[in-house]
Amino acid sequence: MRLTRYTDYAMRVLLYLGTRPDQLCSVSEIARAYGVSQNHLMKVANDLVRQGHVTSVRGRFGGMRLGRPPGEINVGAVIRHTEEGFALADCDACVIAPACGLTVALREALAAFMAVLDGYTLEDLLAKRLDIGALFAERESA
Repeated sequence: MRLTRYTDYAMRVLLYLGTRPDQLCSVSEIARAYGVSQNHLMKVANDLVRQGHVTSVRGRFGGMRLGRPPGEINVGAVIRHTEEGFALADCDACVIAPACGLTVALREALAAFMAVLDGYTLEDLLAKRLDIGALFAERESA
């Protein structure tokens, strides 16, 4: 299974904001930190705000920060929201799907994949917060 760039960017935004709990961060700052498109990141950030994972402050000194504690942001829930579909194969269009064991195996594999992600929160991913923050600092100084 491969997650979309949208999901990748959503997780990156959350991780970045999680390393800076006491600051407001701009989309352009986050885009620079990762070396990614600011336009794409803006769409993702707006979606995260609508979901309540992130809050935004408008204006000259505005920015974004996490909308809830990292321990309350479930990775599986974020991924379910950001991914459009989870079909690992196009079984619905296949003539043998009703009798094929692959359909059941893929469904079980996806359930196991999501169960693992459901067991993690953003706080778990930030367990080495200082290490992550140091990597951002290295990039900024380069």
